[in-house]
Amino acid sequence: MKNTLLFACLAVLFFSCKDDRKPLTVAEKIAKAHGFEHWKKVSEIQFTFNVDKDSMHFDRVWAWKPKVDQVTIYKRRDSVQYFRSQKDSTTTQIDRGFINDKFWLLFPFQLVWDSNLTFSDVTQTEAPISKSLLNKITVTYPDQGGYTPGDAYDIFYSDDYIIQEWIYRKGNQEEPSMVNTFENYKDFNGLKLALEHKKETGTWSLNFSNVKVISN
Repeated sequence: MKNTLLFACLAVLFFSCKDDRKPLTVAEKIAKAHGFEHWKKVSEIQFTFNVDKDSMHFDRVWAWKPKVDQVTIYKRRDSVQYFRSQKDSTTTQIDRGFINDKFWLLFPFQLVWDSNLTFSDVTQTEAPISKSLLNKITVTYPDQGGYTPGDAYDIFYSDDYIIQEWIYRKGNQEEPSMVNTFENYKDFNGLKLALEHKKETGTWSLNFSNVKVISN
């Protein structure tokens, strides 16, 4: 009888604990679908940020050690290395480029890294480029702080929470500032990253090459 009562109490305790677990938000589900649970193992990530338009090419080469927040930019003849907690006037300008390029590559994770974000309700909407019926959520950044305060992103994602397209609206203006795809997904030690972004028309492409994720 005592064993039966003990088992019953333990069962109630187990299911009570299970029910108390907070459900994931949409942002957390998007991050998880892109492999966020593997990020804690990442000791370094290396990548080249490229923009190609017609015959023009622009690139920046980075290495980031997130556990110590150390950034290195590799230039043609030298390199600059700095800790993001110890920026000076020179590295602050470099850091603007790093934050922009990292944001493009790791945007699904920024949804849980960045603070004070505002999220809309989820709707089902025709995506602007593919014209597919996708889930849509809008994330708005706070009006103060960061390098581009007040910006908004309309995120279009599939039922598996993988981002397919977005609309970027500078300063939360009504008209789109940029509309592009998320495509050419590759797996890097569990991180599912989109290596290419294209517009609906033209030859513009923002893409990543030489991506390497070092995990421990």
